[in-house]
Amino acid sequence: MIEARTDVVGSLLRPPELLAARRRHELGEIGPPEFKRIEDAAVDAAIRLQEDAGLAVVTDGEMRRLSFQSQFTEAVEGFSEWDLNAFLWGDWHGDEVGEKRIERPPIAVLGRLRRRRFLSAEEYTYPRGRTERIVKVTLPSPSLFANFYDPRRSRGAYPSLESFLADVTEILRQEVDELVQLGCVYVQLDAPHYPLLLDAAYRDFYASKGWPAQRWLDLGVELDNLVIGQHPGVTFGFHLCRGNQQSRWLVEGGYDWLAQRLFPRVAAQRLLLEYDDERAGGFAPLAAVPEDKTVVLGLVTTKTGRRETVKELQARIHEAARVVPLERLAVSPQCGFATSILGNALSTADQQAKLRTLAVTAERVWR
Repeated sequence: MIEARTDVVGSLLRPPELLAARRRHELGEIGPPEFKRIEDAAVDAAIRLQEDAGLAVVTDGEMRRLSFQSQFTEAVEGFSEWDLNAFLWGDWHGDEVGEKRIERPPIAVLGRLRRRRFLSAEEYTYPRGRTERIVKVTLPSPSLFANFYDPRRSRGAYPSLESFLADVTEILRQEVDELVQLGCVYVQLDAPHYPLLLDAAYRDFYASKGWPAQRWLDLGVELDNLVIGQHPGVTFGFHLCRGNQQSRWLVEGGYDWLAQRLFPRVAAQRLLLEYDDERAGGFAPLAAVPEDKTVVLGLVTTKTGRRETVKELQARIHEAARVVPLERLAVSPQCGFATSILGNALSTADQQAKLRTLAVTAERVWR
């Protein structure tokens, strides 16, 4: 298992030139070779940013993705037409940017899933040749795609939600196998849908659909563990947050309801947990984390430009160490800086400062 004291969740702010190139490519104004050149340059810059900050783990910043989970629908046939709102819909709350409601678009799986290409292989092989740091690749948790199953429209392809998610899981399992074959030693599953269960209203919603919260969680963890599989020498991360889009969030509440039900059961070795403000609750639920897992404390917010201090982070790490020993802790941002191409409401200078503060904090705490 890797023992990095600093980590990143995945995404970084997309540079304006990449966003402009994506629009021009969609309009047919530039071809794939030119777009890929600009995309590669954005990945190069993301790697340099993380290296210069002093991070032990780097990603490609998810520069090649529309959203943190869009590489699945881009690489796999069987879905109806979809756009960015397929991943954004919901009632979003923002302390500084205000409320935003995005209606669920008419998305659905309509045909049997067929992978056209690997989802994320390039996201490992390209950075692999450009850095000596640990390169992490992020993949979505399979049950995150339950929203693409429409009981009325999808039954022609899959008779049940479970049969659909079984195929999603198999594609993601094969993706992990491919990444491991290519030499990847750190893979993360993103599971922001589980903390929705912290909210009683969401638990009631799932129950009204025939999926009581415990049953839904049981199925999800079973599928996650199938994706993780058995890969000696490979570390798996598992990221939980309460929603992160354009500096907004979906739910609030401590991990109390999830802790015993999830932390000991998921087969990942590193739990990347959101802990950037009071909405996340206290550290007491971390007592449910088994001794063979590391907790990566997401202490630095990606939702605002507020500059955390080393002293502040040190204090919170030592507070968490009363529950989980210091040698089983690490630090990271609470989520990505740009869960989709829309990004959060902070500057690239804020992003750089936050990453550097993480690295300096780790140097002082674990020196």
